Amino acid sequence: PNGAGKSTTMRMIMGLDKPTSGKVTINGRPYRQLSAPLCEVGALLDAKGLHGSRSARNHLRQLAASNGIPAKRVDEVLEITGLTSVAKKRVKGFSLGMGQRLGIAAALLGDPGVLLFDEPVNGLDPEGVKWVRETCRRLAGEGRTVFISSHLMSEMAQTADQLLVIGRGRILSSGPVDDVIASATTDRVRVASPQATQLAELMASRKLAARPVGPSVLETTDTTATIGELAAQAGIVLHELTTIRASLEEAYLTLTSDSVEYRTDPAHQDALQHHGQAA
Repeated sequence: PNGAGKSTTMRMIMGLDKPTSGKVTINGRPYRQLSAPLCEVGALLDAKGLHGSRSARNHLRQLAASNGIPAKRVDEVLEITGLTSVAKKRVKGFSLGMGQRLGIAAALLGDPGVLLFDEPVNGLDPEGVKWVRETCRRLAGEGRTVFISSHLMSEMAQTADQLLVIGRGRILSSGPVDDVIASATTDRVRVASPQATQLAELMASRKLAARPVGPSVLETTDTTATIGELAAQAGIVLHELTTIRASLEEAYLTLTSDSVEYRTDPAHQDALQHHGQAA
């Protein structure tokens, strides 16, 4: 959630903030001790942190010179990020999406094995979001470590291999995406039947939980095999029997329920909804 410490963690990795305790190293050394840091770790922490009067190419040339990176690499990263056609354009005229691409180009200058991106898709249009997602997957596929901070669960579900869920500066859950989801949620089974009432009564007699969620539709946490066999034995017709996988968003909301900065009172939310309907 907001305020959990995502950006602060990345700033500490890059030596921009100092931890009150503990230490952060990259390849065994603090960032400040890296002789050519851009060749070991590239970061996009603030896409707006650019000198507006410089062109995209000159911005990258200045960074390359500071780390002893050959000038030809500038044109390579401009090509990789699709900015070749605007290389001579002043940065202050860039859209948000172009600024994000330039920030990623800067991170790639030294061809580092570690990349840090802080909220790389915030404010981007669907095409820009897709480009960032595919770029991150491609870079990871090349064997790099790509460390992304985000609170957009739909994007993380499509992008990440491993997750660290944090709240108020503490790790709440970690592991592969599917494991994190499974640790905080339960899959559901949706059952549609013209004999839903009869099926619900039968399930209750077997101490199986079922709750109505619509006309002739039930949901349960039991398996499709259990419900299918029970319905077959009783001669109950089923129109649908589907496992509904829990989403990363559901898991995130469960894991961070005690860690959000601002909480909405459900009663007030209901009142707002009713007011909107009346209006």
